Amino acid sequence: MTLTLDTERSAPHAETSTTTSPGTARRIRPAVTRLLACCVFAALAVAVLYPLCWMALSGLKTNGEIFSDPWSLPGEPHWETYADAWDQGVLRYLLNSALVTSASVLAVVLISAWAAYGLTRLDIPCSQPALLLVLGAMMLSPTVALVPLSQLLQALGIYDTYWALIVLYTAFKVPFTTFLIRAYLLGLPTEVEEAAHIDGASRWQIFWRVVVPMARPILVSAAMLQALFAWNEYAFALVFITDDRLKTLPVGLADMAGRLNSDWPMLFAGLTIAALPMIVVFLLGQRHFVRGLAEGVGK
Repeated sequence: MTLTLDTERSAPHAETSTTTSPGTARRIRPAVTRLLACCVFAALAVAVLYPLCWMALSGLKTNGEIFSDPWSLPGEPHWETYADAWDQGVLRYLLNSALVTSASVLAVVLISAWAAYGLTRLDIPCSQPALLLVLGAMMLSPTVALVPLSQLLQALGIYDTYWALIVLYTAFKVPFTTFLIRAYLLGLPTEVEEAAHIDGASRWQIFWRVVVPMARPILVSAAMLQALFAWNEYAFALVFITDDRLKTLPVGLADMAGRLNSDWPMLFAGLTIAALPMIVVFLLGQRHFVRGLAEGVGK
């Protein structure tokens, strides 16, 4: 009799121990979601970083090592390959790209910031048609304008000069950058600007001392997008620059690949040197870059 009562009392406890309570399920579900998200992000990181690491390591190998075992580490690192690639013209191409990219970034950010400020803060006539004109300019494809642009640059006397690339990179990116900065400025409060105006600040002072500091994330994002475009642009640099001393990195590396023929380690070394500046720029400005795009493009 006693044994029967003990069995009946212990049965509910046994059933409770074999089932998962709702509180436990609520705690497990977020943990599983975080684990899956971490796995996905880890896979994306490997997919992005592995080709870069493989390219950099291939620059330390010999031709035989690259073709016999392309996935292995270099048996004896040949650091002199990077120095040889540097001497083969990579330094000149790098300086040319840095000059053109810096000038176009400065011009695009300044012109676009002024245009966006005028479209959002000033009561100017025909502001809506001007905005539609900016949006329409974003639809123009650069490749369909190569022939008329070639004639225009020759008429201006800047064909086969740095100015040809600087002017074109600026002209084709100002519409998009203006649209991007305008979307960000629409979300900024105007009370600070009104207070500065009451204190006697001019429009020029309000722009430089109030608007520019408040819009720093989107300006950094715009600068990085423009730098990425100008650094990697190929079509304009190929068509409008024929002097070997003025060639930028994409065209210069393509020429170097033709000259070196089968010297793949030196070519990989040149590609690695070309990729490093943009990686450093992104690492330095990634915080402002992500914030600016999230608050600018999302509006």
